[in-house]
Amino acid sequence: MTEIDPLLKYREQHKHRLNYMPWLYYSLKPKHRGWAEEWQQEYQAYLMEMETVEIGKNCFISPLAHIFAEPGRKISIGDNTFIAADCTLHGPLEIGNEVAINHHCILDGGRVGIKLHDQVRLAAYCHLYAFDHGMALEQPIYQQPVRSRGIEIGRDVWLGAHVGIKDGVKIADQAIIGMNSMVTKDVAARAIMAGNPAKLIRYRD
Repeated sequence: MTEIDPLLKYREQHKHRLNYMPWLYYSLKPKHRGWAEEWQQEYQAYLMEMETVEIGKNCFISPLAHIFAEPGRKISIGDNTFIAADCTLHGPLEIGNEVAINHHCILDGGRVGIKLHDQVRLAAYCHLYAFDHGMALEQPIYQQPVRSRGIEIGRDVWLGAHVGIKDGVKIADQAIIGMNSMVTKDVAARAIMAGNPAKLIRYRD
């Protein structure tokens, strides 16, 4: 039986750690940075060949994320952005620079799309759906027409873990949404919101 090189064995575990904690990618020591960059360049080239995706500089995209961008549903990803494992992204999506999308987030752009401005932080298990079904009683839900108004998240917004964002919502710059909240209405700049439905707690300033 052939023994596995301990360094290669450790490297696989290191990759696994980066998939779920991708912020560590940006502080890798030089001896790890080389293979990690090569790993990312190879995967990102594959992703851009397979899907309608544009990826900026110095990004980390976990190969364990599920990214779908057929023609007409483009995904653009800005510089220095990371997407962790087990996320599901379906375009159209416009993702800015220095954006963090942590593990198990779901972003579905519907028809109109989702826009994340620079420095948005999405904690684990955030769900953003830019579409909705009709609810008339004359037809089953699955036969109802689907609408899409889009979602926009402003600069330097932080969504806590397990936050949900409803179609049509706009969150202004530097707002914070508390863990386990459901956002059903627009949010003002620098507002701190929490609850289901989310309500104003206070302003950051």
